[in-house]
Amino acid sequence: MGIVFSVVLSVHVLVGIAVIVLVLLQHGKGADMGAAFGGGASGSLFGSSGSANFLSRATGALAAVFFCTSLGLSYIASNQPRSGASSVIDAAKGVTVPAVPAAPQAPEAQNPDSKAADIPK
Repeated sequence: MGIVFSVVLSVHVLVGIAVIVLVLLQHGKGADMGAAFGGGASGSLFGSSGSANFLSRATGALAAVFFCTSLGLSYIASNQPRSGASSVIDAAKGVTVPAVPAAPQAPEAQNPDSKAADIPK
């Protein structure tokens, strides 16, 4: 199941990037200079209704593939076998961390003229 998930996830990411690129390549219906000054195409609500070009058809097809891979990923993720832990914190409770030994303490200086012995601890 891991290989199928990886393949579907890879296709999902690539299709998502392709949809973004195709949407950015297309220009809006009211993007012409004439539309800003009351051109004929801007008179209707959504611009002129014409046949879809290659970019819009490709965007629709890739959006359908993106939708299908989204459904596939959710199906695969929901059918994964559950571990005994319900959260990451519950899973980490069983992990033991080895104790780190304390660093050796440096002996205090044994200077007879030192006033360090007079300081209360």
